[in-house]
Amino acid sequence: CLTFQLACCCGTAACSLCCKCCPKIKQSTSTRFMYALYFILVTIICCVMMSTTVANEMKTHIPFYKEMCKGIQAGEMCEKLVGYSAVYKVCFGMACFFFLFFLFTIKINSSKSCRAYIHNGFWLIKLIVLAAMCSGAFFIPDQDTFLNAWRYVGATGGCLFIAIQLILLVEFAHKWNKNWTAGANHKQVWSGLLALVTLILYSIAVAALVLMALFYTRSEGCLYNKVLIGVNGGLCLFVSLVAISPCVQNRQPHSGLLQSGVISCYVMYLTFSALSSKPPETILDENNRNITICVPEFSQGLHRDENLVTGLGTTILFGCILYSCLTSTTRSSSEALRGIYATAETEVARCCFCCVPDGEADAEDHVEKRGGQTVVYDEKKGTVYSYAYFHFVFFLASLYVMMTVTHWFHYESAQIEKFFSGTWSIFWIKMVSCWVCVCLYLWTLIAPLCCPTREFSV
Repeated sequence: CLTFQLACCCGTAACSLCCKCCPKIKQSTSTRFMYALYFILVTIICCVMMSTTVANEMKTHIPFYKEMCKGIQAGEMCEKLVGYSAVYKVCFGMACFFFLFFLFTIKINSSKSCRAYIHNGFWLIKLIVLAAMCSGAFFIPDQDTFLNAWRYVGATGGCLFIAIQLILLVEFAHKWNKNWTAGANHKQVWSGLLALVTLILYSIAVAALVLMALFYTRSEGCLYNKVLIGVNGGLCLFVSLVAISPCVQNRQPHSGLLQSGVISCYVMYLTFSALSSKPPETILDENNRNITICVPEFSQGLHRDENLVTGLGTTILFGCILYSCLTSTTRSSSEALRGIYATAETEVARCCFCCVPDGEADAEDHVEKRGGQTVVYDEKKGTVYSYAYFHFVFFLASLYVMMTVTHWFHYESAQIEKFFSGTWSIFWIKMVSCWVCVCLYLWTLIAPLCCPTREFSV
């Protein structure tokens, strides 16, 4: 048992302590799982800090709460450990943790180097370092200046995180179409699949547009909703026409409606999410009572159970953030951001085209069984993902979580219980993200026309 504990604290097999019945796991996967676990842990702490319900329950049920708060110098009622300023400080510690590892792991190509061993192990020590960084942020002098400056750093990093996700979404759409088009050249079944999936995507986008027009608009008022739904619907139609225009097809034979269908669905999702995040509009009815308009009637009843909506919605939101982090840190994603793509000749059509078949590679990897979960050392010959890029994405995700939990620029009145009550800052961030996504995709279509002497590959 002592050997297993040392493996968890200092070794490279983080999951060797798990139950033997657990399926085997790759070393690279277990490492990313452990960092994701740290990320989730700090995120949960941030959500707790933003909850007035939790703070009140702690005051009521914890004996000697007032004395304990004074003992740890957190204020008379631990007011320094709640609110947006506390979240800023904790996320500052987490961001510094990942940024230092980003600098530490730059240009690691071999998993046998000393720095790679530190990246893949020493989990207990790293947990202590992370806790020390998050705690140390509370002792930074001149708190007001720090919070004001850190807020703009967080906004910049959060927007950059969104931009990376949008770039990778556009790259995903092009990769999907290229992969299945390569199969269509050999088997007609891939042509049928392309047509079927394209039809499904556009059906979803059109249905979403109709439903939003039905539930988020009315004959009087709702001008914002009407304009934005019309503009975003028109943008989807425009990029679809551009994608199949003869001038674009001559320069990019792989361009088609599948990519624009993916983008259209995502634009409709962002539009729906933005409209749901917009502060409600109210008018006076015939009885001089305020009534909420421009939102579905069933959503008003749903939002009455704030605890259920907040808990479920927050879980889904941060699950999506974590999924974005992990999928954005693969080697193919980092290469795509640098403009490196697989050539058309090497494309092999697959339904799960994002997953590279690695059954043969697994047979050559070293497998070690030490009484716990089986760990496959898949990085024996070299790293399978960029360590530095991995930590940089989690650094940006830390800033994105900080800004999201504190309602971006409505931080002073932010509470986790009011996470889905709607703010203009969240609304406009989602709408701008929607338009940036369309612009990025449109640029991939017209860039070869604007710069005919350059070689573009998507």
